[in-house]
Amino acid sequence: MIKSELKQVLKPLIKECIKEVIFEEGALSGIITEVAKGLGAVSVAPLNSQPVKTKKENPRVKSEGAKQAQQHLNEVKKSLQEATGLHGVFEGTTPMTSTGTKPTHGALRDRDPNDPGVDISGIMQIAGGAWNQLK
Repeated sequence: MIKSELKQVLKPLIKECIKEVIFEEGALSGIITEVAKGLGAVSVAPLNSQPVKTKKENPRVKSEGAKQAQQHLNEVKKSLQEATGLHGVFEGTTPMTSTGTKPTHGALRDRDPNDPGVDISGIMQIAGGAWNQLK
């Protein structure tokens, strides 16, 4: 199958699936809620009103809507992979930076982005009691 033919077949299908997930499954309200939580520090309180107490939620716990949306997305991915035969095309790959494999500017441009660096956890033992005198 030619790339343009595949694109003509998949684009409307993917567009329809995304619309269905966003609008019919309620994922849009979940997205808006998550964005609003992320902007929580920037919120402006109205004048002459009582402060609103927000319920602290664990950000690692997914809501039911988010779980359903993720499950639906996985089903759509699976059906698309089965329909196209492109299962596992990008498995085992790592994303590239925008300029290639290494940054072209900055203090660490000549270093591998995956380099763990130097372990400095034992620096307090090396300095001994002298470190406490510097306080």
